[in-house]
Amino acid sequence: MSEANVLDIEGKEVRQVKLPAAFSEKVRVDLIRRAVLAERSARLQPQGHFVLAGMQTTATYYGKMNSYRSGRHMGQAVRPKEKLGGGRQGKVRRIPSAVTGKRAHPHQVEKKIIELINKREYSKAVASAVAATSSPAFAARHAKGTKLPVVFSNEIEAVSKAKEFVKIMNAVKLDHAIKDNSARTDSGKRHMSKSRNYRKSILVVVGEDKGIKKAARNVAGVDVCTINELRAELLAPGGNPGRLTVWSERALEKCDESIGKLRVV
Repeated sequence: MSEANVLDIEGKEVRQVKLPAAFSEKVRVDLIRRAVLAERSARLQPQGHFVLAGMQTTATYYGKMNSYRSGRHMGQAVRPKEKLGGGRQGKVRRIPSAVTGKRAHPHQVEKKIIELINKREYSKAVASAVAATSSPAFAARHAKGTKLPVVFSNEIEAVSKAKEFVKIMNAVKLDHAIKDNSARTDSGKRHMSKSRNYRKSILVVVGEDKGIKKAARNVAGVDVCTINELRAELLAPGGNPGRLTVWSERALEKCDESIGKLRVV
């Protein structure tokens, strides 16, 4: 089993630690993308329609031949019309082409919108995404010369200020991932809004949150999670494995055990 250097918050090597078995997994891009799809679909909210939508009216269809008030041979369209007093007919209702009519193709509550994935398959996908974070073929282009994986001592979990976090990233020469992440806007109508989108940059995985989430939440593109909150989409945004990931020593100790317990929902 391979080893990794453990760094202190000043970027100096203090010792070595054995990497979990997850880092030796084969990188399966197809499996990772399937897990990301399962996570995204699990967040969708089922949509449906009111059963009586467009039907709460007195309109009745009189289209049968020779029926009373049918409207045939009178220059009137044979459509469901409101029943008014004195045998009169009102406006057309109920059908999709009518005002306030029934929707043509409403959402069905019974539709399956969640992409299911087996528990063992999902755990293997997360382990595969973990392996991609230290793979030269996937993550080297983001590291730009920094030796992977980047493992810090447990001191990093107690960092509580954003400027301290940025200083630590500067010490290990990962500041380029933060500096290059400038705000961008999409073309079209969204360009007129004031919302800004940032590309995902660094993922910080810790064993316990002792302030690091508060420290990194205002740094554009940076995500922080505990090892129990680890997900395939965090490790591979958009289904693309190889995200630049920073680990704490405690997170590595719990890695294999936590991955085996992960579930999509």
